[in-house]
Amino acid sequence: MSPPVAARRRATQQRERLGVVLALLVAVGLAVFGVRESVRVWRLHQDLEILERDVQDMSARQKRLEAQAERLRNDPSYIEKLAREEMGMVRQGDRVLKFPSQPSPVPLPPSR
Repeated sequence: MSPPVAARRRATQQRERLGVVLALLVAVGLAVFGVRESVRVWRLHQDLEILERDVQDMSARQKRLEAQAERLRNDPSYIEKLAREEMGMVRQGDRVLKFPSQPSPVPLPPSR
């Protein structure tokens, strides 16, 4: 073999090795990046599910509050019920019965 042919063969082998090393580096980089991104996508998906549940809960709460607001605007008996139950109000002429509060029972001393 002549020296120029051997030099070309060595240069070709070095290029092939360099190509293999570069391909391996690219593959490892993509694998690491892919795993990291897969974990990130999975976490984002979980966050999205939580937020969607929150939206559903808030929508249901909003509907309940809208129904209650509608009753407060248009239902005088509902307003009276709330005033009596939550605020302890009475109508003029109603009789209010007051019962004495019972003292809490005194605990007995432990028997020996």
